[in-house]
Amino acid sequence: MSEAVAQEAAEYLAQHDDVLRPVIAEKGLCTIRPNTDYYQALVDAIISQQLSVYAARAIEQRFRDLFGGVFPAAEQILTTDADTLRGLGFSRAKAMYVLDLARHIADGRVRFDHMDGLSNDEVIKELTTVKGIGEWTAHMFLMFSMGRTDVLPVGDLGIRNGIRKLYGEAYGYTDAPTPAQITELAAARGWHPFESVASWYVWQSLNNAPAV
Repeated sequence: MSEAVAQEAAEYLAQHDDVLRPVIAEKGLCTIRPNTDYYQALVDAIISQQLSVYAARAIEQRFRDLFGGVFPAAEQILTTDADTLRGLGFSRAKAMYVLDLARHIADGRVRFDHMDGLSNDEVIKELTTVKGIGEWTAHMFLMFSMGRTDVLPVGDLGIRNGIRKLYGEAYGYTDAPTPAQITELAAARGWHPFESVASWYVWQSLNNAPAV
């Protein structure tokens, strides 16, 4: 997502959604920019699950140090084991998830060289074959690594809370809206093809950065 696309998205959403319009005016252009190192992004996403940014960075640095200070290839990860990763601060589950991702990459079940040509649903289907990667992680990957503009992370708690805050009175949301309600709202508000950018503005309305 380039700055030009962010500008186009801001103008489009401001025109179509009067609730987002003041948020867009206050927050400026969406700052999502693609991270082309898809493999490292997924490993980092696994490490970061349910951790503070500080704790996740500390574990990632120890992980790099284990491999001479550089981020290891999948084949290098497979030369270690879960107990070694646990010694770096990984939970047992996360150690198994990172090893499973490395196996999927090494044997070709997950391929990054063709991913740009896949639809969102195809990317999600491929990634969620890996243990520890669910729909939420796949949505964050599509948005923040691939820079896809048309992703609606319906299961994200921040999105649900932000939509309740912004649209609750108009739509009668007494609780955080369901994924189906979010999908309906996005369609009614004309967010397509910039659902990712609209979601970013919803996050910003809470003054929270997305938890990725």
